[in-house]
Amino acid sequence: MSDRHLGHHPHEHPHRPSVRHRLAHLLTPHSHETADKLDPALESSARGMRALWVSLAVLGGTALAQAGVVAVSGSVALLGDTVHNAADALTAVPLAIAFALGRRAPTRRFTYGYGRAEDLAGIAIVLTIAASAVFAAWTAVDRLLDPRPVAHVPAVAVAAVVGFAGNEWVARYRIRVGRAIGSAALVADGLHARTDGFTSLAVLAGAGGAALGWRLADPLVGLAITAAIGLVLRDAAREVFRRVMDAVDPALVDRAERALGEVAGVREVGELRLRWIGHRLRAEVTVVVDGETTVRQAHAVAVEAEHALLHALPGLTAALVHADPAPAPGETDPHLRLAHHVTA
Repeated sequence: MSDRHLGHHPHEHPHRPSVRHRLAHLLTPHSHETADKLDPALESSARGMRALWVSLAVLGGTALAQAGVVAVSGSVALLGDTVHNAADALTAVPLAIAFALGRRAPTRRFTYGYGRAEDLAGIAIVLTIAASAVFAAWTAVDRLLDPRPVAHVPAVAVAAVVGFAGNEWVARYRIRVGRAIGSAALVADGLHARTDGFTSLAVLAGAGGAALGWRLADPLVGLAITAAIGLVLRDAAREVFRRVMDAVDPALVDRAERALGEVAGVREVGELRLRWIGHRLRAEVTVVVDGETTVRQAHAVAVEAEHALLHALPGLTAALVHADPAPAPGETDPHLRLAHHVTA
């Protein structure tokens, strides 16, 4: 049996369909990319956009306040923190573009849509984090070689506290929304903001050292900030790399297999593939059904398997189920014969 006959179908008919409609439905490929699934996907993009603009406003205001203190104090640690906050705020731009692109309908050239733009935005975020780490390191080393006193230490301390509060709020917001809509790029951006908050606390420690007359406290804290940025860079790069390489949480695969295994008529779960396209999850799976099952019965099993996946994986927006007949006694699975021929 082929995917064409045993794929999914949209359930949007409150009344009983006609015989003609049922026959046409049976003999055409089906997918659950219907309005009831696209609407939540578009809503998730809207939530992502809202999170970006709100965090841009908060971090932008925080960076401006800190920049004013940097101008009068000359604190290199606060300068590094300010630049990092500004860079974090500006990462909202590529993500906003990605979310906007992701809302566009698929075309004949981009048949999966434009969700991959989020992965490109994630790469841009990683590069931005790397650039801010290089700048923070350069300014800290320069100040170590040429120590200078820090003026207006109380103002530096207040700016550090403001930086921590703004970044921690934005981090919680971005991570919460990112996990809710399945956006790895937004989660990475939230982790970036969280580390910025801790670096602001490091600036507070540097201000305390400067208040005690230790000139090297400020540049040393700047180096500590650089190290912290490096840790965020590692985590964000790993997350974005996994998404680009179509990695998914193995727990999602386990959950999908359990859900499929409970569907009546499914003898075995064959090949199962999950992939994120932006913050939308897609599934492709092969299930084994009784070899004596009719096309219509196998189609019904595929539909139930699809429904089970949609309920088990909240982030799933599309699934393609292919039903394979179980081999008769003594018969070799044709898929296994083909695999043996290819690998031989």
